Amino acid sequence: MTEQAIKENAYRELTEQALNTLCGEYLPESSEVCRAARYSLLGGGKRVRGILVLAACELLGGSVQQAAPLAAGIEMLHCYSLIHDDLPCMDNDDFRRGRPSCHKAFGEATALLAGDALLTAAFELISDAPLPAGARADAVKCLAFAAGGRGMVLGQELDLRIERGPASEEELRAVHRGKTGALINAAVQMGAAAAGAGGEDRAALEAYAFDLGLVFQIVDDVLDVTSTRQALGKPAGSDAANGKTTFATLYGPQKAMELAGQVTARACGALEERYGARAGFLCALAQSLLRRDH
Repeated sequence: MTEQAIKENAYRELTEQALNTLCGEYLPESSEVCRAARYSLLGGGKRVRGILVLAACELLGGSVQQAAPLAAGIEMLHCYSLIHDDLPCMDNDDFRRGRPSCHKAFGEATALLAGDALLTAAFELISDAPLPAGARADAVKCLAFAAGGRGMVLGQELDLRIERGPASEEELRAVHRGKTGALINAAVQMGAAAAGAGGEDRAALEAYAFDLGLVFQIVDDVLDVTSTRQALGKPAGSDAANGKTTFATLYGPQKAMELAGQVTARACGALEERYGARAGFLCALAQSLLRRDH
């Protein structure tokens, strides 16, 4: 196993440990809504956003143990967005991570409330993190901005809009900057907040994060037309079947992946120029997300 893989596993395990521990306090199993939330939250996932919180924190000299609740919090909020995204009024997807979506397993009303519970619990547990008050407030603000009407929710709104007709590359970039990039940027900014960093470090991480978010979505678009439901753990081919414009339908899978490779190279080059070898993990993570098959 490579050094990068060892570190990634360590970050993922720390995020999972925090999630399992904090669920007992913030999502008690006595509630069906909380059981539904835990079903989706603890049912697997790459934990990319939690990993990014911890990696950014460590890069800037912070404590990953103290930042672990922040990693758990952003994964809770991300899970809420997936539960709501799968609902019939949104993407109407019956499967997520290889098993029935939350609304198929628990019903639509319970799934809706489970998403709400995850959203609010995320902010509560971040507020309780073992960090200075200023760092906690900073992290809460980063996540709230990224998740709201100027970030992820805006991206979702724009995504619904482009389903009505053809979209340009500029419009796709705007969708993905909000829908995917905003939360990925929140992850690295929360890590920076936990480390007490600011200024140029925050700007450098922001540029990396939005590039990473764009690549993540381009690869998702390509996998939707080249992979299978079994490999993805969710429906494949739905974008093309619905006539939705994506990077894969706009340029074709090969050219879309070429664009993703160029954006990855730019992101890694800028980070390495600033941090040198210390940027090794974040650059390796970007490369692994470019090469992913699910």
